[in-house]
Amino acid sequence: MAKTLKVTLVKSTIGAVPKNKATAEAMGLRKLNKTVELPDNPCTRGMIQRVRHLVKVEEVE
Repeated sequence: MAKTLKVTLVKSTIGAVPKNKATAEAMGLRKLNKTVELPDNPCTRGMIQRVRHLVKVEEVE
């Protein structure tokens, strides 16, 4: 498993379920095409699973 995950917001949160919008913001994704690096742990994986239709994920060593 990778040490960090590179997460990019590729779809707008406008019109998304409020819970999904809040999850994306909590991950630090506030603007379209913004990329953040997050630690690879179960908490982060759960957040990604909730907004998987809005983001693109890459593993980084």
